[in-house]
Amino acid sequence: MSFQTNQDILRIPPSLFFSPTLENFLAIISGKLVTSAGTLEVPFMGNLLNSVILSTASVAVSLLLGVPAAYAFARFRFRLGENIAFTLLSFRFARRCWWCLPLALYFQDLGLNNSYLGLVWVYQLISLPLILWIVRGYFEDMSPDIEHAFRIDGHSWFATFMKVSIPLARPGIAAAALLAFIFCWNNFIFALILASADKQPVTVGALAFVTASGIQYGQIAASIVLSIIPTLALASTPSAIWSRGFLSAR
Repeated sequence: MSFQTNQDILRIPPSLFFSPTLENFLAIISGKLVTSAGTLEVPFMGNLLNSVILSTASVAVSLLLGVPAAYAFARFRFRLGENIAFTLLSFRFARRCWWCLPLALYFQDLGLNNSYLGLVWVYQLISLPLILWIVRGYFEDMSPDIEHAFRIDGHSWFATFMKVSIPLARPGIAAAALLAFIFCWNNFIFALILASADKQPVTVGALAFVTASGIQYGQIAASIVLSIIPTLALASTPSAIWSRGFLSAR
């Protein structure tokens, strides 16, 4: 569909044969959408950049907070530990639309409306529980004897965590980061409510192709093709890269 015009897509009866065109991609890249009502400015490439910034920053913050927390939940037993972990996981259960109204009010008071900082903070509701629980399982499956042996040699807890635990859990951390990135990339409701056009990701930016003069199916298809490239590139990363890190750590 991304290589077809609207006339080809809506043809009745449909046909498998058509003349391919790059007009849909050119319209998206140039930001100018030509419709029967005139030319519309569609900053889709800006939306694509916003998605990269928001998803990458959100996953980075979640890794920074979630990996040490996952290790603590896996290795130490403390009061209310399981309750805290389950509370964080429960953020994944609740419908996201429930959070939008109170968050919008808080954001107005804190000056976080329409800001990358505010959206990255809200995206932690998506990525942090995912990373915490997946990486926790990897740490629990690791034998603590390896860490004890390293500690006996005189190394600190932090050095053991950085040089032994994290390298052994690298495949799990990579898998959790990939899933968190995909979930952040696909988020729609938070950005729709808490950000305006200049900060919105591709999931919201695609709404611009539903115009008063009709639905631009070709541009929607082209935008989907462009928007899946980053996640497709990450998902296509050979698992050997992560397993090599695991073997070298062993």
